[in-house]
Amino acid sequence: MSSNQQSDNVLSLRGISKTFGAVAALTDIDLDVAAGQVVAIVGDNGAGKSTLVKILSGVHPPDSGKIVFDSKTVEIPTPAAAHRLGIATVFQDLALCENLNVIQNLFLGQELRPLRLNDVAMETRSWDLLRQLSAKIPSVRVPVASLSGGQRQTVAIARSLLGDPKVIILDEPTAALGVAQTAEVLNLVERLRERGLGVIMISHNMADVKAVADTVAVLRLGRNNGVFDVNDVSPEDIIAAITGATDNAVSQRQARRKEGLSS
Repeated sequence: MSSNQQSDNVLSLRGISKTFGAVAALTDIDLDVAAGQVVAIVGDNGAGKSTLVKILSGVHPPDSGKIVFDSKTVEIPTPAAAHRLGIATVFQDLALCENLNVIQNLFLGQELRPLRLNDVAMETRSWDLLRQLSAKIPSVRVPVASLSGGQRQTVAIARSLLGDPKVIILDEPTAALGVAQTAEVLNLVERLRERGLGVIMISHNMADVKAVADTVAVLRLGRNNGVFDVNDVSPEDIIAAITGATDNAVSQRQARRKEGLSS
């Protein structure tokens, strides 16, 4: 985890709420993400994680609340608006075309074409993006169908960097990956932090959260239920906040640990 984490927030949410009919998906959500910081958002199914991601990526507008990006209050009415602001989202399904090669997937819909498709420039740019991530891709001309799960995640993350975003949202980036592929993806998260990006990582995996996150934000039943420095919280504390176990139990464990460190 980076010790050089910047204190300035590139993204802040205040009082974000969203309902669908009679269902309150989110209620008064606050969240801060600094440049060069990885914020893990955790919670049970139905906690509101997916709704929050969709609000930030321009899929759903919030009913109320404020979004501050780069020190300016903004609205994100569409995915294109999120992209223009500098918010990129890598959804769990990755949205890759398996029959196309790496270059074609990276530039799909945003091909370099002064007069025609500029294959040489796109190949050069593809390798540049992958090198920035220390990616292990054998060739940019192989079809995505031939790549491993970790390599596909790499392609999806590299594609998100084309717009020079300031915040990247990763939705369950290690779900269904093996140990080696998970390690590869967590290394990518480290590279994003080193580039000074704010990273929001949705995850159910406490080991992954402890490995790369700086801050853990817990959602429970659509509400904030704790924001923790990863160095000051145990997996048991996080799970207690997720499940709604008594808050006193969490705070007492944290106090005991701090007393032990100061004694």
